[in-house]
Amino acid sequence: MRLFTAALATETNTFSPICIDRRAFEASLYAPPGRHPPTPTLCTAPITVGRGVAARKGWTLIEGTAAWADPAGLINRETYEELRDEIVEQLRAAMPVDGVVLGLHGAMVANGYDDPEGDLLARIREIIGPDVLLCAELDPHSHLTAKRTALADFFVAFKEFPHTDFVERAEDLWRIAVAALEGRARPVMSVFDCRMIDVFPTSREPMRSFVDRLTQIEARDPDILSLSVIHGFMAGDVPEMGTKIICVSNGKAEKGARLARELGMELFSKRGSFLMPQVDEKDAVAEALAAPEGPVVIADMWDNPGGGTAGDATIVLAELLRRGAKDAAVGTIWDPIAVQICMAAGEGAEIPLRFGAKSARGTGDPVDGHVEVVRLVRNAQMRFGESLAPFGDAAHIRLAGIDIVLNTTRAQSFDPSLFEVMGIDPRTKKILVIKSTNHFYSAFSRIATKIIYCAAGTPYPNDPARTPYRKARRDIWPMVENPHDQEAASA
Repeated sequence: MRLFTAALATETNTFSPICIDRRAFEASLYAPPGRHPPTPTLCTAPITVGRGVAARKGWTLIEGTAAWADPAGLINRETYEELRDEIVEQLRAAMPVDGVVLGLHGAMVANGYDDPEGDLLARIREIIGPDVLLCAELDPHSHLTAKRTALADFFVAFKEFPHTDFVERAEDLWRIAVAALEGRARPVMSVFDCRMIDVFPTSREPMRSFVDRLTQIEARDPDILSLSVIHGFMAGDVPEMGTKIICVSNGKAEKGARLARELGMELFSKRGSFLMPQVDEKDAVAEALAAPEGPVVIADMWDNPGGGTAGDATIVLAELLRRGAKDAAVGTIWDPIAVQICMAAGEGAEIPLRFGAKSARGTGDPVDGHVEVVRLVRNAQMRFGESLAPFGDAAHIRLAGIDIVLNTTRAQSFDPSLFEVMGIDPRTKKILVIKSTNHFYSAFSRIATKIIYCAAGTPYPNDPARTPYRKARRDIWPMVENPHDQEAASA
């Protein structure tokens, strides 16, 4: 067997002002053939897992380029087309192949392309023909378009949010692919449109039990090869935004469709109950200060670079300063210019500095103060599960007793190691302010005495009923109270 694998991935917040070009991929991950590291990033696990599969089977695995950019706004058109064509030409050179196994995110949007993944899959299908296996692993925060579903044999998405299972799901992807290539399975993909958009953290109920049930069904029913929830990505203004269920069955299309509908309607019946309770910055800081011991984690959940925002909001920091908090650390605030100034000043310098809140409305005001430059780190990284996430050249500054990490490569706060690499022991702090919606939970919950979810400002479009979409469909919840009733009435 000859298999081709590659990855092209990012998550596009079409409301974000942070447009990206090739430099954003190079800052996060750009690995031409043969240069992908042994450790996967979020959307490149099909490559590293595929290496092991090919070695065990004695198959030939041809690796194409792997490119990942941290979430942001629109991708430069030429950048997308260059990366797409790079992978397409690599595949063309590798032909003939028996299968193509990809790592995609699924919420990429480029200037001129509402559905880049669909465009990429179409070009791949044109090369390999209708009978060669084509499959991909997806992030659940994606857009499952009809075009993609028609082109691919099957998709497998991460089950967990936070995404702690991307390697396990890549193993599922390859398990099904191998069974299909060896003639032991005939994967058929059934999709149900839940006609909704919501946020589904699996770290709490009711999503925890729902995902556990998906795993149980897969384990006990030999007809069901994989079940995935496509959560959707509400910050992507594209025509097919929304939540869907994927059932990959072993040649049982009708059974798969029935199960996908049953699960999708169960999910719809719980709409609006998944997201964790949120408080504003004043209540969040007051609650953290009143806690008997720390560290108390305040998640600035809507200034999440993992959702495409800049990560430079200062609203929670301003409240800490206003309340005179001392034993606190903030990680991170994105400000490449401020980092450059700190780098020039050097460790130990005390300088006047303005930082933060440059990207957009709703992020607060820039902070001015006389700061101490405590530590400077080139090419800083933090852990994220089995991988490493870069956050670029970074500066640890101290202002009015508060430790603050400034960074140059936008990245959400995945792990306490982001503080540790900057010389801050997070376990000794009363308050930790981080920028993440829920990916932080797995790592930070191990050290936190309390977690507070804070909705501060408006850096992210988190209310779909009020978001000024131009392209996204309006016939889903919460834009419509019960779209399934309307669908039944019009049938």
